[in-house]
Amino acid sequence: MIYKRGKLYWYKFVWMGKLVRESTKQGNDKVARQMESAHRTSLAKGEVGIREKKAAPTLTEFIDNRFEPWARSRFEKTSPKTWAAYYRVGLSALKDSKRIAGTKLDAITSETVAEFAAHRRAAGMQVSTVNSSLQVLRRTLRLAVEWGAVESAPLVKMLPGARHRERVVTPQEEARYLATAPDTLAAIATVLVDTGLRPEECFRLR
Repeated sequence: MIYKRGKLYWYKFVWMGKLVRESTKQGNDKVARQMESAHRTSLAKGEVGIREKKAAPTLTEFIDNRFEPWARSRFEKTSPKTWAAYYRVGLSALKDSKRIAGTKLDAITSETVAEFAAHRRAAGMQVSTVNSSLQVLRRTLRLAVEWGAVESAPLVKMLPGARHRERVVTPQEEARYLATAPDTLAAIATVLVDTGLRPEECFRLR
């Protein structure tokens, strides 16, 4: 059978009592079925044996070789604040942690994640800071599954009690600002309020 994880298809079947499971690295279901069929045929002809399960990289190896280059190329120029304040800081926290950095991706469990979070809290980090690094970890593990580096990812739970600094601008405050702001700033503020865009997202519009 074939099934989808993220954007890629995997296949699995049992051959002589052993489970065969592999990523096709394809997003086309027809191609994935053909690859599954070809593998079955090869086994039936005795051309290949049960393939060894590919060793999963450690979290640090996956970050250095795949995730960080992806995040840097995607956010460093288009959204510097997202890269610097979110991804770069979060990835550094993960790679500096003896609790999780050297752990292979397929050995990271929800318990491992909880121990990482508890260690960060014990080191005096605020809940919001710990949750930020957990969000980066969750994104990293999900992409590891999507890219075929590991078959599944554990549940990453955020810590309760984070302080939220969100504040909703009232219509009266908006009206007062628009009445006194220069035309350019008023136009930008109108777009932000009506669309929910972040400032850096608005500035990239053409």
